[in-house]
Amino acid sequence: MTPAGSVRTGPARSSAAARGRAWLGQGMPRRILVGALGLLVLAVLWELYIFFGPEDGVVIGGLTVLPRASEMAMPHLWVMLERILEPVTGSASAVPMWQAVFEASLFTLGISAVGWIVGVSVGLALALLMQRFTLAESAILPWVILSQTVPLIALAPLVRRWGAQLEFGAFTWENWMSVALIASYLAFFPVSIGALKGLGSPDTNHVDLMHCYAVGWWKTLWRLRLPASVGYLLPALRLAAASAVIGSVVAEVSIGLRGGIGRLIVEYAGAAGSDPGKPWAPIFGSILVGLVAAGFVGLISLFLRRFRRGEVAA
Repeated sequence: MTPAGSVRTGPARSSAAARGRAWLGQGMPRRILVGALGLLVLAVLWELYIFFGPEDGVVIGGLTVLPRASEMAMPHLWVMLERILEPVTGSASAVPMWQAVFEASLFTLGISAVGWIVGVSVGLALALLMQRFTLAESAILPWVILSQTVPLIALAPLVRRWGAQLEFGAFTWENWMSVALIASYLAFFPVSIGALKGLGSPDTNHVDLMHCYAVGWWKTLWRLRLPASVGYLLPALRLAAASAVIGSVVAEVSIGLRGGIGRLIVEYAGAAGSDPGKPWAPIFGSILVGLVAAGFVGLISLFLRRFRRGEVAA
């Protein structure tokens, strides 16, 4: 006779594998198609506004609601693409625009990854602490929410100055560490909120059953609360990845860190008057960094798909 355990787990494993194949075979192409259609719609709307929009923009009550529909303010998409393939400057030794943007994007992506890892670690630690102790939740949660009201532009220079004053033997605080710290500052918030909500999502009957069997808190966390929190945690991780990229770009601009996509945006913005396609190249680079960061979290969701019962925004 087949053991009872195998009778129960066999169909479960088969159904999990079937769901995974269905997600890869149907869900992913559909999402790619919808995303491509969204980009196509944005491109068409952009070009239509250039052709039919007012040259002076739309001004209501002295407030500019829509930008000027001129080739200097809104260059055509093919102008942007052609500029990306050209050298950065007219110098004979100038590298192509796409190469400069690609290298800056990698630099910012690396800092964002460090900030994301630190932010996720801190967010999960805070969520576990708040879930374990009610008093800790009452004491910490208001400060977690309040932390996101601090202006990022004002905070970044302070973090840089404080870091420069740290001395631990031969350790030297680098400017990129300040940027990574700002990125983690933005990334920890959605993770802490999403994980806290997910850890508290198991049904009360399931938690009581664990108590009836005298299962400790750590084992309940591993067997019940963490699997139940995956549906809440994955959207929080994606939001944290996007927040880490935004924090890195803004911090690079605030402290003047060279080598990243944020500094490149500032440098190329000065050429908008004579070279309208140039400022858009680093903007596309920052979008690419955000897509790569979100795609990495999507890979994580593949490994956790057996625990997904529908993702829930925190």
